[in-house]
Amino acid sequence: MKKYYSYENFRDDSRKLIKQIKPFEPEAVVTIARGGFSLSHAITEGLNIRNLQSVRTELYDNDTKRENITMHGSCDLEGKKRVLLVDDIADSGETLVHVMAYLKETFPTIEFKSATLFYKKTSKFTPDFWVNEATYWVEFFWEKDFIYDEIV
Repeated sequence: MKKYYSYENFRDDSRKLIKQIKPFEPEAVVTIARGGFSLSHAITEGLNIRNLQSVRTELYDNDTKRENITMHGSCDLEGKKRVLLVDDIADSGETLVHVMAYLKETFPTIEFKSATLFYKKTSKFTPDFWVNEATYWVEFFWEKDFIYDEIV
């Protein structure tokens, strides 16, 4: 089953998530591209964080899961004490497990926490901050509303 997730839902849930994250006082945000970009932008605006970095992972081709995850990019987090890792959903959790392991290994003195809009209870990774339990396939507005062939 698929369920559409609108901008209005995103706005309201992002505000809830920002309230949860604020006491952590992150100094930087690392987003997982592409799914985490919209949420990371909202969080960094809401918390007035200028340091937004990204890594790109590939685990899905549309709705089909790949055998192995690949990661592209790196981060410069020298001098930071608290960093937030952001993605749109903790689905299988494999992407978040992979990226969090990279961050903790590369920057062992930094405290990392994570945030997602959605969390599946079957995920291998439990985010520190999340708003919705996903019991269905989420179709985010940024995945559906800007498809070129449909807006031309």
